[in-house]
Amino acid sequence: MTGAAVPPPPQVWPSLRARDARALIAFLVEAFGFEATAVYADGDRVQHAQLSWPPGGGVMLGSAPAEDGPGASDDPWPLRPGTFGAYVVTDDPDGLYRRAVAAGAEVTAGLHETDYGSRDFAVRDPEGNRWSFGTYRGEPRRA
Repeated sequence: MTGAAVPPPPQVWPSLRARDARALIAFLVEAFGFEATAVYADGDRVQHAQLSWPPGGGVMLGSAPAEDGPGASDDPWPLRPGTFGAYVVTDDPDGLYRRAVAAGAEVTAGLHETDYGSRDFAVRDPEGNRWSFGTYRGEPRRA
């Protein structure tokens, strides 16, 4: 193999919970282009799902128990639905913006240029989670 080394698979997985995990998975696939790599479910309850971002990385999610339902008091991962936020790198923010709007994402910041050279936009999904997309890839790691 010649050229650049292949980066390792993701080692950090942002996680979120959803009231309707199946609907959220469908939305994230349709609106943003995530790929449903794994979905382990029992009926409408999703125990675990992995959504991969095609250029790399992804998120994991599952169903939250009802606030007053069985298992709510001993939930080992008590994240409230709708409180997640992520920045996701894309090479095509304009196309992704159109796709997200067409799928019903709530725009919280339209397409704009940032003072650090990125083209960004921000939306909310049906659960209330905030997603920001842009061309900024972060600062390079120090050797």
